Formats: sequence, structure tokens, C-alpha cells
Amino acid sequence: MSDNQFTMFPGQGSQRAGMASHLLREHPRTAGRVLEQAQEASGLPLSDLCTTAADGELAPTEIAQPAIVATSLATYQVLHREAGFVPAAVAGHSLGEYTALVVAGVLDADDALRLVRRRGELMAGVSRRVAGAMAAVIGLPPAQIEEICAATAGAGVVEVANYNEAGQTVISGQRAAVEEAVRLAGAAGAERTVPLKVSAPFHCSLMHVIEDEFAAELEQVAFGEPALPVFSSVTGARVRDGAHARDLLRRQLAGPVRWVDVLDAAAAFGADGYLEVGPGRVLSGFAKRTVPDARVRSTNDARRITTLLRDLRQDAAAPAAAA
Repeated sequence: MSDNQFTMFPGQGSQRAGMASHLLREHPRTAGRVLEQAQEASGLPLSDLCTTAADGELAPTEIAQPAIVATSLATYQVLHREAGFVPAAVAGHSLGEYTALVVAGVLDADDALRLVRRRGELMAGVSRRVAGAMAAVIGLPPAQIEEICAATAGAGVVEVANYNEAGQTVISGQRAAVEEAVRLAGAAGAERTVPLKVSAPFHCSLMHVIEDEFAAELEQVAFGEPALPVFSSVTGARVRDGAHARDLLRRQLAGPVRWVDVLDAAAAFGADGYLEVGPGRVLSGFAKRTVPDARVRSTNDARRITTLLRDLRQDAAAPAAAA
């Protein structure tokens, strides 16, 4: 393991059936405690949803979001409690920013889960009112995709939602406008375009309608000062304090995810290792392609977690042996 470990938490789309089953099987005390707490805070049967639910049951936004955060928190606590792991810095991709703020001591875990459940409910409400869509465009520079979105404005709302890496940008908006932008991207030479299986047009101006209501929810929650560096996916820069974190979570709803900027900031911070904590390996893939010389690891399954715990314990024992 590296001394300057940049830890990343995934967002919506990383959910999958049985995503926490290995945690309960291999680490029942630690993971079980976290999932039970998450279940009480959210009012959802997360222990079952994260272990036995089918993909279709996890698909709704209002279910997927708390389930991903609960699984990510359980994974982190396994690393922290069983091997003493503490990141050098953290960041989360959209939804994952809530997990990052919990780990950094800015948010209480129960508050984060309650906020995430409400966030998912509000976002799902937008999907019932708007025929929205999202699509990943691969193989065109972001600036060109911005131009395509601007050229498509006559067909409706379509905007860049995620700057994920140099060769992958996600667009979001009204379905007809997204489809037209996808057509133009193909004509412009995109390697491929991938419709995303989401229920709402996330991270675009169509989400402004829920900002005020969610801001009121955020005002009811205490935000502390970061105990370690947190890089926001809204700006790509560090979160200054609790008030700043609260404002960023409000802006996050309709603003694009600037993950390219987050990884650039991590490199400037001096990160020499990247660790994705939670379900999936999407962020690991972005890091590998963006920072090819760095060591990138994930916690997607029991084998990877077992190997990681072994390495963390060895690293912790090495200074003691040297002394």
C-alpha cells in the first residue's frame, strides 16, 4: 500500500445484486453492524436489499442510492476497524460524496443515509414528470461534446452531466434532445455511445426544481469540519468547511460531475495510490486510464478485500518491527 492513499467512493450505477453479501459472510460483525444502523436510519430493509435483492429491486433511484452508500460505508468500516486504514484524502463520485463526507467526519452516517434516501426520492420524482435520458459519449473531447449539446438546444434540454475521463463524457436531459445529441456525436466521430440505465436526467438543469426542497433538508443536518482532505466532484477542489460541504451537496443535484478535475487534484495533492471503496470498479477504471503509473485497487469482492486487508496489516506491522 502507498502512504498517500487517495480513496474514492462510487455513485449510482455501481449497485448490483448481492453487493454486500461477501461483507456479511466474511466480516459479519463489522459489516452487519453498519448495515443494521443504515437500515434503522433510512427506514429501508438495507440488509436484505444489499445482499439478496435482485438487480431490478435495486434499480429505483430511491433504493439504489441508500443501498450503495450503506455498502460503501460497510466496506470502509471493514478496512478501518479490522486493519486500521485511514485515507490520506477522499472523494466521491456524485452520490459517493456523501460517503466521503462521513469518512472525513463532516457528516454523521445516520444523517447521510437519511439525506440520501430523500435525495433519491426527489430525483425519482423528477423522472416521473420528465421524459429524461442519459448517455455516455466515448472518443470525443469534452469541448466538442459541449458544442454538440449547444447545437442540439432546439430539440430540448441536453447538457454535459459527467466529465468522467478525457475520453468519456456523459450527457443528460430530455430524451429527444439526448437522442439527437447522440446522433450528432456519432456523426462527429464518437467511437461509441452508450445509453445509461437510469430513471432520471441527473446532473442537468432539469434538477433545479428540487434544489430548494433538498436545501431545506440539508439545513436540518449538522455539518462538521473535515478531519482529512475531501475533494468535491462538484468543483474538483477541496471542501473548505462544513458550510461549504452543505452548499456543494445542493449544487450537486443540477451541476455536472467533474471527476477529471478530481483526479487532477489528487495527483497535485501527491496521491501515489488510488483505492475504490464500495461496490463496482468504475472509478478504478477511470483512475487506471488517467494515472496509468499509479497503483489502483478496488474492494469489489471478497478476494480483493482479503488481499487489501493483508497488505494493510503488513504495512501497519512493518514500522513496529523496524522500531
